[in-house]
Amino acid sequence: MEPINAKNAPAAVGPYSHAVKINDLLYCSGQIPLNKDGEVVNGSVTEQAEQVMKNIGAVLEEVGLDYSNVIKTMIFITDMNDFQDVNEVYGKYFTGKLPARSCVEVSRLPKDVNVEIEVIAAF
Repeated sequence: MEPINAKNAPAAVGPYSHAVKINDLLYCSGQIPLNKDGEVVNGSVTEQAEQVMKNIGAVLEEVGLDYSNVIKTMIFITDMNDFQDVNEVYGKYFTGKLPARSCVEVSRLPKDVNVEIEVIAAF
């Protein structure tokens, strides 16, 4: 197992790595809408989802991957009524061959944000 911490993503908010590489797979920790300084992006769920996707991109880029390498995503949202807004943002980043995906509503996320997304990517 090789821990990965991306220099262009906000620091982890706990004792974990941004991702771990095992063989030909990259397991990314969930990303929440924190800017590079570690501050929550307050705003609409659309703005938060945009920041989450940028953070995922920074983690992927750290190891030479991009969104096209993602094979599975898991979306956590605090209100299923936000599904369409999150889906619109998500759809700008994932085109062509689409990864498998799950989306669930949860009662609360770290730092009381509205969305968190984790991914698995293949090298």
